[in-house]
Amino acid sequence: MENVEFTARPLDRNAKVYVAGHRGLVGSAIWRKLEAEGFTNIIGRTSAELDLKDRGAVFEFFSQEKPRYVVLAAAKVGGILANNTYPVDFLSENLQIQLNTMDAALEHEVERLLFLGSSCIYPKLAPQPLKEEYLLTGHLEPTNDAYAIAKIAGILQVQAVRRQHGKAWISAMPTNLYGPGDNFSPAGSHVLPALIRRYDEAVRDGVNTVVNWGTGSPLREFLHVDDMAAACLFLLENYDGPEQVNVGVGTDVTIREVAEIVAAAVGYTGTIEWDASKPDGTPRKLMDVNKLTEAGWKAQIGLRDGIAGTVAWFREHRDSFRA
Repeated sequence: MENVEFTARPLDRNAKVYVAGHRGLVGSAIWRKLEAEGFTNIIGRTSAELDLKDRGAVFEFFSQEKPRYVVLAAAKVGGILANNTYPVDFLSENLQIQLNTMDAALEHEVERLLFLGSSCIYPKLAPQPLKEEYLLTGHLEPTNDAYAIAKIAGILQVQAVRRQHGKAWISAMPTNLYGPGDNFSPAGSHVLPALIRRYDEAVRDGVNTVVNWGTGSPLREFLHVDDMAAACLFLLENYDGPEQVNVGVGTDVTIREVAEIVAAAVGYTGTIEWDASKPDGTPRKLMDVNKLTEAGWKAQIGLRDGIAGTVAWFREHRDSFRA
Protein backbone atom coordinates (compact mmCIF):
# COMPACT_ATOMS: atom_id res chain seq x y z
CA MET A 1 0.00 0.00 0.00
CA GLU A 2 1.11 3.50 -0.80
CA ASN A 3 1.36 6.25 1.75
CA VAL A 4 1.91 9.22 -0.56
CA GLU A 5 0.79 12.71 0.40
CA PHE A 6 0.13 15.14 -2.45
CA THR A 7 -1.88 18.34 -2.80
CA ALA A 8 -2.46 19.82 -6.25
CA ARG A 9 -0.86 23.26 -6.29
CA PRO A 10 1.54 25.42 -8.33
CA LEU A 11 5.19 24.48 -7.98
CA ASP A 12 7.41 26.97 -6.15
CA ARG A 13 8.78 29.19 -8.94
CA ASN A 14 11.89 29.93 -6.86
CA ALA A 15 12.72 26.31 -6.02
CA LYS A 16 15.61 24.59 -7.77
CA VAL A 17 14.47 22.44 -10.71
CA TYR A 18 16.87 20.00 -12.33
CA VAL A 19 16.01 19.15 -15.93
CA ALA A 20 18.03 16.05 -16.83
CA GLY A 21 18.57 16.01 -20.57
CA HIS A 22 17.97 19.75 -20.96
CA ARG A 23 19.68 19.88 -24.37
CA GLY A 24 17.44 17.19 -25.89
CA LEU A 25 14.15 17.60 -27.71
CA VAL A 26 11.93 17.22 -24.62
CA GLY A 27 14.29 18.65 -22.03
CA SER A 28 14.92 21.86 -23.96
CA ALA A 29 11.18 22.35 -24.45
CA ILE A 30 10.56 21.80 -20.73
CA TRP A 31 13.31 24.32 -19.93
CA ARG A 32 11.65 26.90 -22.25
CA LYS A 33 8.27 26.25 -20.64
CA LEU A 34 9.60 26.61 -17.10
CA GLU A 35 11.34 29.88 -18.00
CA ALA A 36 8.16 31.19 -19.61
CA GLU A 37 6.20 30.27 -16.47
CA GLY A 38 8.51 32.26 -14.21
CA PHE A 39 10.81 29.61 -12.74
CA THR A 40 14.00 31.33 -11.60
CA ASN A 41 16.30 28.49 -10.56
CA ILE A 42 16.42 25.91 -13.37
CA ILE A 43 19.60 23.86 -13.61
CA GLY A 44 20.97 21.50 -16.22
CA ARG A 45 24.21 19.80 -17.17
CA THR A 46 25.39 18.68 -20.58
CA SER A 47 26.54 15.07 -20.90
CA ALA A 48 30.11 16.40 -21.08
CA GLU A 49 29.62 18.20 -17.76
CA LEU A 50 27.79 15.33 -16.04
CA ASP A 51 27.72 11.77 -17.38
CA LEU A 52 24.53 10.32 -15.90
CA LYS A 53 26.00 6.84 -16.40
CA ASP A 54 28.69 7.76 -13.84
CA ARG A 55 26.99 6.89 -10.54
CA GLY A 56 29.53 8.65 -8.33
CA ALA A 57 29.33 11.84 -10.36
CA VAL A 58 25.52 11.83 -10.26
CA PHE A 59 25.43 11.45 -6.46
CA GLU A 60 28.01 14.22 -6.09
CA PHE A 61 25.91 16.49 -8.32
CA PHE A 62 22.76 15.92 -6.24
CA SER A 63 24.74 16.41 -3.03
CA GLN A 64 25.96 19.80 -4.22
CA GLU A 65 22.84 21.10 -5.96
CA LYS A 66 20.01 19.55 -3.90
CA PRO A 67 17.18 20.20 -6.39
CA ARG A 68 13.64 20.19 -5.02
CA TYR A 69 12.08 19.08 -8.30
CA VAL A 70 13.49 16.83 -11.04
CA VAL A 71 12.33 16.15 -14.59
CA LEU A 72 14.09 13.04 -15.91
CA ALA A 73 14.09 13.64 -19.67
CA ALA A 74 17.61 12.32 -20.28
CA ALA A 75 17.75 9.17 -22.38
CA LYS A 76 19.51 7.48 -25.24
CA VAL A 77 16.92 7.65 -28.03
CA GLY A 78 16.67 6.76 -31.70
CA GLY A 79 14.46 5.43 -34.48
CA ILE A 80 13.82 1.88 -35.71
CA LEU A 81 17.25 1.56 -37.36
CA ALA A 82 19.21 2.70 -34.31
CA ASN A 83 17.14 0.66 -31.83
CA ASN A 84 17.38 -2.48 -33.95
CA THR A 85 21.13 -2.09 -34.52
CA TYR A 86 22.28 -1.18 -30.98
CA PRO A 87 19.92 -2.89 -28.49
CA VAL A 88 22.66 -3.33 -25.85
CA ASP A 89 23.37 0.41 -25.86
CA PHE A 90 19.70 1.34 -25.56
CA LEU A 91 19.10 -1.10 -22.70
CA SER A 92 22.27 -0.58 -20.68
CA GLU A 93 22.68 3.19 -21.02
CA ASN A 94 19.07 4.01 -20.25
CA LEU A 95 19.00 1.71 -17.22
CA GLN A 96 22.16 3.36 -15.87
CA ILE A 97 20.82 6.89 -16.46
CA GLN A 98 17.53 6.10 -14.71
CA LEU A 99 18.94 4.16 -11.76
CA ASN A 100 21.65 6.68 -10.98
CA THR A 101 19.38 9.72 -11.27
CA MET A 102 16.49 8.26 -9.26
CA ASP A 103 18.68 6.70 -6.58
CA ALA A 104 20.48 10.01 -6.07
CA ALA A 105 17.18 11.93 -6.11
CA LEU A 106 15.80 9.59 -3.45
CA GLU A 107 18.87 9.92 -1.23
CA HIS A 108 18.67 13.72 -1.43
CA GLU A 109 14.91 13.89 -0.75
CA VAL A 110 13.68 15.22 -4.10
CA GLU A 111 10.04 16.21 -3.51
CA ARG A 112 8.61 15.78 -7.01
CA LEU A 113 10.19 13.76 -9.82
CA LEU A 114 8.66 13.27 -13.27
CA PHE A 115 10.01 10.33 -15.26
CA LEU A 116 9.45 10.43 -19.01
CA GLY A 117 9.03 7.19 -20.89
CA SER A 118 7.79 6.30 -24.37
CA SER A 119 4.72 4.82 -25.99
CA CYS A 120 6.85 1.83 -27.07
CA ILE A 121 6.40 0.42 -23.54
CA TYR A 122 3.04 -0.98 -24.62
CA PRO A 123 2.66 -4.41 -26.27
CA LYS A 124 3.03 -4.48 -30.06
CA LEU A 125 -0.47 -5.86 -30.62
CA ALA A 126 -2.27 -4.21 -27.71
CA PRO A 127 -5.82 -2.98 -28.40
CA GLN A 128 -6.03 0.56 -29.76
CA PRO A 129 -6.04 3.18 -28.45
CA LEU A 130 -3.39 2.29 -25.88
CA LYS A 131 -4.64 2.56 -22.32
CA GLU A 132 -2.32 2.91 -19.34
CA GLU A 133 -3.52 -0.44 -17.96
CA TYR A 134 -2.16 -2.33 -21.00
CA LEU A 135 1.38 -2.10 -19.63
CA LEU A 136 2.97 -5.58 -19.27
CA THR A 137 0.05 -7.41 -20.90
CA GLY A 138 1.81 -8.71 -24.03
CA HIS A 139 4.93 -8.95 -26.19
CA LEU A 140 6.82 -5.81 -27.19
CA GLU A 141 7.75 -4.66 -30.70
CA PRO A 142 11.01 -6.59 -31.37
CA THR A 143 12.80 -3.70 -33.11
CA ASN A 144 12.85 -1.56 -29.96
CA ASP A 145 12.20 -4.02 -27.13
CA ALA A 146 15.49 -3.23 -25.34
CA TYR A 147 14.63 0.49 -25.11
CA ALA A 148 11.08 -0.36 -24.03
CA ILE A 149 12.27 -2.66 -21.25
CA ALA A 150 14.52 0.12 -19.91
CA LYS A 151 11.60 2.56 -19.87
CA ILE A 152 9.32 0.01 -18.19
CA ALA A 153 11.98 -0.42 -15.51
CA GLY A 154 11.88 3.35 -14.95
CA ILE A 155 8.11 3.29 -14.41
CA LEU A 156 8.48 0.44 -11.92
CA GLN A 157 11.23 2.30 -10.08
CA VAL A 158 8.93 5.31 -9.68
CA GLN A 159 6.18 3.02 -8.38
CA ALA A 160 8.62 1.32 -6.00
CA VAL A 161 9.78 4.67 -4.59
CA ARG A 162 6.16 5.63 -4.01
CA ARG A 163 5.42 2.35 -2.17
CA GLN A 164 8.59 2.13 -0.13
CA HIS A 165 9.34 5.79 0.57
CA GLY A 166 6.04 7.63 0.08
CA LYS A 167 7.46 10.10 -2.48
CA ALA A 168 5.00 11.83 -4.81
CA TRP A 169 6.91 10.83 -7.94
CA ILE A 170 5.12 10.27 -11.25
CA SER A 171 5.66 8.98 -14.78
CA ALA A 172 4.41 10.28 -18.13
CA MET A 173 4.44 8.44 -21.45
CA PRO A 174 4.57 10.72 -24.48
CA THR A 175 3.50 9.62 -27.93
CA ASN A 176 5.75 10.41 -30.92
CA LEU A 177 7.21 13.86 -30.32
CA TYR A 178 8.55 16.39 -32.81
CA GLY A 179 9.49 20.04 -32.97
CA PRO A 180 12.41 22.46 -32.46
CA GLY A 181 15.55 20.75 -31.19
CA ASP A 182 14.80 17.35 -32.71
CA ASN A 183 17.49 14.94 -33.93
CA PHE A 184 17.64 15.15 -37.72
CA SER A 185 20.59 12.79 -38.24
CA PRO A 186 20.10 10.15 -40.99
CA ALA A 187 20.99 7.23 -38.72
CA GLY A 188 19.49 8.32 -35.40
CA SER A 189 16.33 10.25 -36.17
CA HIS A 190 12.69 9.32 -35.73
CA VAL A 191 10.30 9.23 -38.65
CA LEU A 192 9.09 12.84 -38.79
CA PRO A 193 12.49 14.63 -38.59
CA ALA A 194 13.89 12.02 -40.98
CA LEU A 195 11.15 12.89 -43.47
CA ILE A 196 11.74 16.62 -43.05
CA ARG A 197 15.46 16.24 -43.74
CA ARG A 198 14.89 13.87 -46.68
CA TYR A 199 12.38 16.13 -48.44
CA ASP A 200 14.33 19.32 -47.72
CA GLU A 201 17.44 17.75 -49.26
CA ALA A 202 15.40 16.61 -52.25
CA VAL A 203 14.21 20.19 -52.82
CA ARG A 204 17.71 21.61 -52.49
CA ASP A 205 19.27 18.93 -54.71
CA GLY A 206 16.55 19.03 -57.35
CA VAL A 207 15.66 15.36 -56.83
CA ASN A 208 12.35 14.30 -58.40
CA THR A 209 11.80 11.01 -56.53
CA VAL A 210 11.93 10.34 -52.78
CA VAL A 211 11.86 6.76 -51.48
CA ASN A 212 10.62 6.16 -47.93
CA TRP A 213 10.94 3.07 -45.74
CA GLY A 214 8.05 0.61 -45.47
CA THR A 215 4.58 0.77 -46.95
CA GLY A 216 3.43 4.08 -45.46
CA SER A 217 0.41 2.34 -43.92
CA PRO A 218 1.29 2.35 -40.19
CA LEU A 219 -0.68 4.83 -38.12
CA ARG A 220 1.15 7.21 -35.83
CA GLU A 221 0.19 9.96 -33.41
CA PHE A 222 2.38 13.07 -33.28
CA LEU A 223 2.58 15.57 -30.40
CA HIS A 224 4.45 18.87 -30.65
CA VAL A 225 7.17 19.03 -28.02
CA ASP A 226 5.94 22.39 -26.71
CA ASP A 227 2.60 20.73 -25.96
CA MET A 228 4.51 17.94 -24.20
CA ALA A 229 6.34 20.48 -22.05
CA ALA A 230 3.06 22.14 -21.09
CA ALA A 231 1.63 18.74 -20.16
CA CYS A 232 4.66 17.97 -17.98
CA LEU A 233 4.20 21.11 -15.90
CA PHE A 234 0.47 20.45 -15.69
CA LEU A 235 1.09 16.93 -14.38
CA LEU A 236 3.68 18.08 -11.84
CA GLU A 237 1.19 20.57 -10.43
CA ASN A 238 -2.02 18.56 -10.70
CA TYR A 239 -1.51 14.79 -10.91
CA ASP A 240 -0.44 12.15 -8.45
CA GLY A 241 -0.67 8.39 -8.74
CA PRO A 242 1.40 5.25 -9.36
CA GLU A 243 0.11 4.69 -12.89
CA GLN A 244 1.94 6.33 -15.78
CA VAL A 245 -0.04 8.99 -17.68
CA ASN A 246 -0.28 8.91 -21.48
CA VAL A 247 0.45 12.24 -23.14
CA GLY A 248 -0.74 12.68 -26.72
CA VAL A 249 -3.34 14.24 -28.97
CA GLY A 250 -5.71 11.26 -29.15
CA THR A 251 -5.79 11.07 -32.98
CA ASP A 252 -3.41 9.52 -35.51
CA VAL A 253 -2.46 9.68 -39.21
CA THR A 254 -0.72 7.28 -41.59
CA ILE A 255 2.98 7.68 -42.28
CA ARG A 256 1.98 8.25 -45.91
CA GLU A 257 -0.18 11.22 -44.86
CA VAL A 258 2.66 12.62 -42.74
CA ALA A 259 5.03 12.33 -45.71
CA GLU A 260 2.59 14.30 -47.84
CA ILE A 261 2.23 17.03 -45.19
CA VAL A 262 6.03 17.29 -44.89
CA ALA A 263 6.44 17.38 -48.69
CA ALA A 264 3.97 20.26 -48.90
CA ALA A 265 5.61 22.10 -46.00
CA VAL A 266 9.07 22.02 -47.62
CA GLY A 267 7.77 22.67 -51.14
CA TYR A 268 8.60 19.26 -52.62
CA THR A 269 6.59 18.56 -55.80
CA GLY A 270 8.21 15.33 -57.05
CA THR A 271 7.01 11.74 -56.72
CA ILE A 272 6.92 9.73 -53.46
CA GLU A 273 7.73 6.01 -53.49
CA TRP A 274 7.71 3.37 -50.74
CA ASP A 275 10.20 0.54 -50.19
CA ALA A 276 8.05 -2.27 -48.81
CA SER A 277 11.14 -4.45 -48.19
CA LYS A 278 11.99 -2.20 -45.23
CA PRO A 279 10.25 -2.70 -41.84
CA ASP A 280 7.13 -0.77 -40.91
CA GLY A 281 7.45 -1.24 -37.18
CA THR A 282 4.34 -1.34 -35.00
CA PRO A 283 1.18 -1.17 -37.18
CA ARG A 284 -0.49 1.40 -34.93
CA LYS A 285 0.36 3.34 -31.78
CA LEU A 286 -2.46 5.60 -30.70
CA MET A 287 -2.55 6.68 -27.08
CA ASP A 288 -5.71 6.76 -25.02
CA VAL A 289 -5.41 10.19 -23.43
CA ASN A 290 -8.68 10.18 -21.49
CA LYS A 291 -6.85 10.17 -18.15
CA LEU A 292 -5.02 13.39 -19.03
CA THR A 293 -8.07 14.97 -20.68
CA GLU A 294 -10.22 14.27 -17.64
CA ALA A 295 -7.53 15.84 -15.46
CA GLY A 296 -7.96 19.04 -17.46
CA TRP A 297 -5.30 19.19 -20.18
CA LYS A 298 -5.46 18.99 -24.01
CA ALA A 299 -2.89 19.53 -26.76
CA GLN A 300 -3.10 22.89 -28.55
CA ILE A 301 -0.78 22.68 -31.60
CA GLY A 302 -2.19 21.16 -34.81
CA LEU A 303 -0.05 18.81 -36.91
CA ARG A 304 0.17 20.97 -40.06
CA ASP A 305 1.07 24.09 -38.07
CA GLY A 306 3.50 22.13 -35.95
CA ILE A 307 5.27 20.59 -38.95
CA ALA A 308 5.45 23.96 -40.74
CA GLY A 309 7.10 25.49 -37.67
CA THR A 310 9.50 22.57 -37.34
CA VAL A 311 10.52 22.87 -41.01
CA ALA A 312 11.22 26.55 -40.46
CA TRP A 313 13.33 25.76 -37.39
CA PHE A 314 15.20 23.01 -39.25
CA ARG A 315 16.08 25.33 -42.13
CA GLU A 316 17.23 28.05 -39.75
CA HIS A 317 19.51 25.63 -37.88
CA ARG A 318 20.41 23.29 -40.74
CA ASP A 319 24.13 23.94 -40.47
CA SER A 320 24.40 23.66 -36.70
CA PHE A 321 22.11 20.83 -35.51
CA ARG A 322 23.25 17.37 -34.49
CA ALA A 323 24.77 15.52 -37.44
